[in-house]
Amino acid sequence: MTPQGTMQAEKVNPFSCVRVRESGAVVETVKVRGMRADAQRNRERIMAAARDVFVEQGPDAPLDAIAAAADVGIATLYRRFPDRQALIRAIVIDVLGRSGEEARQALDEEPEAFQALARYLHRALDLRISAVMPALLDHIPPDDDEIAVIRTHSWGLVQQLVDQAHAAGTLRPDVTFLDVGQLLVRLARPLPGPVPRDLDNQLAHRHLELVLDGLRGDRAESITPLPGPALTLADLRAAADAGDRVVNGGEDLFEVAHAHESSAGKRS
Repeated sequence: MTPQGTMQAEKVNPFSCVRVRESGAVVETVKVRGMRADAQRNRERIMAAARDVFVEQGPDAPLDAIAAAADVGIATLYRRFPDRQALIRAIVIDVLGRSGEEARQALDEEPEAFQALARYLHRALDLRISAVMPALLDHIPPDDDEIAVIRTHSWGLVQQLVDQAHAAGTLRPDVTFLDVGQLLVRLARPLPGPVPRDLDNQLAHRHLELVLDGLRGDRAESITPLPGPALTLADLRAAADAGDRVVNGGEDLFEVAHAHESSAGKRS
């Protein structure tokens, strides 16, 4: 029940905004069927506002603040999303779907492998993918099959970007899927202090260009070996299967890293 007591959520599936094709190659965002155009616009505004508010204030931010940021009434928010968990779940599915779709478009449209990876990383920053997911980490159900399927496809598409850049020799060979994902997480976090949102975003893209220069594997000078464990997509999936707190980008993998280092020590 909502604070209004008698408010009922609209009888539409609020989580049908993402579709995975049978080939498993594409995750894409589509309109919710059966929803009026104005209702669809309100839903998108609420989700966009919620992404920003959750990043800036955390997952327990007042829903009133989200409604105000979306310029809709609180009753409109509750008609689209009956409670906080429904809103968070919809955002997680939407963000994972957008991540996969951006990766797919980069794979399809960019002729050069490293440029495809760079394009995806810049778009991921614009969409705040790696800022939203960590903010909602503790509210993602570990046994949600729909989220698991979409997440797996999204990860797979990003892995293709990494693999193609490796195959072309333009991405340094010791960089892994998780290196790329965790770099995004670090870049996507808002800067502390009263930094305007636009300036924060501009600086994130500036710093990403510095990172991309360091990721290139076709430079004339020698490459300094990277310290620490080289965690892979297989490590991330193993952690997910074990129930660790992992999301798009691979946060909170300390136990996996420790196990990776321990096994490396035994092999040596």
